Amino acid sequence: MTDDPADAKTDPATGQSWRVDVAGWSIDLPIVAIKPDFAISLMMVIDLGVKFGAHVGQALAAKLKALEPDIVIGAATLGIPVAIDVTRALGLDAYVILQKSPKLHLANALEQRISSITSKGEQRLLLDRAAVPLLKGKRVVVVDDVIASGSSMKGSLDLVRKAGADVVGIGVILTEATEWKPVLGADEQLVHSLAHIPQFSPDRDGTWKPIAGT
Repeated sequence: MTDDPADAKTDPATGQSWRVDVAGWSIDLPIVAIKPDFAISLMMVIDLGVKFGAHVGQALAAKLKALEPDIVIGAATLGIPVAIDVTRALGLDAYVILQKSPKLHLANALEQRISSITSKGEQRLLLDRAAVPLLKGKRVVVVDDVIASGSSMKGSLDLVRKAGADVVGIGVILTEATEWKPVLGADEQLVHSLAHIPQFSPDRDGTWKPIAGT
C-alpha cells in the first residue's frame, strides 16, 4: 500500500480498490493515482474475462434495444469488446470501430481530435470511409467502457454524425464523476450506463476517499 500520496509520482498503484456493482456483477477496481492528490478507479474491461463481457453486453443491450438501433459503434481500444458484445446481444451482426492507429487503409479516413483522462496528449479518432455507407441515415448507438472527461465520447458522436448517422443512444459500462456532462451537453440525455464510479483524493492517513460531488 502507498502510505505517502507523493509516491504516486513514480508508482500510480495505491494498493486500494473501489467495489462497484455492474448490473448485478460485483467487481473491485484498483484505485490508481493520476496525480499526487487525484486518483481514479481503473477498469480494464479486456482483463475481466468473456463472461463479464457477455454480462455487460446483455445488460447494455437490454437498455438500448427499445431504441431500435441498426448498428453499434465502438471506439478503440477498450470500446471494441463492448461493441462486439452489445452487437451480439442485440442480435445484430455488423458493427463499426473508430480507430486510433493510422493504418494504411485509413489514409483518407474521416478524423476527429480527442483527449482522454487515461491517455497522454491529444489523440485522433479515425473512421474508414468504406464504413460510411453503413452509417449514413442509420440509427446508431455508440458504446464504450467508461465516460470520464467526455472528450472521447463527444469525439465519437461528432465523427459518426459527420458520416450522416442518427445517434439514438449511448451505452457505457461506467460513468465516472460528472465532468463529462457539460462536455456532452444535450447528448447527456442519450446516456445509458450500468454503474457509476467517483474520483478520489487522499485523506491525511493516506486512504483514498471519494471526492464529494463526484
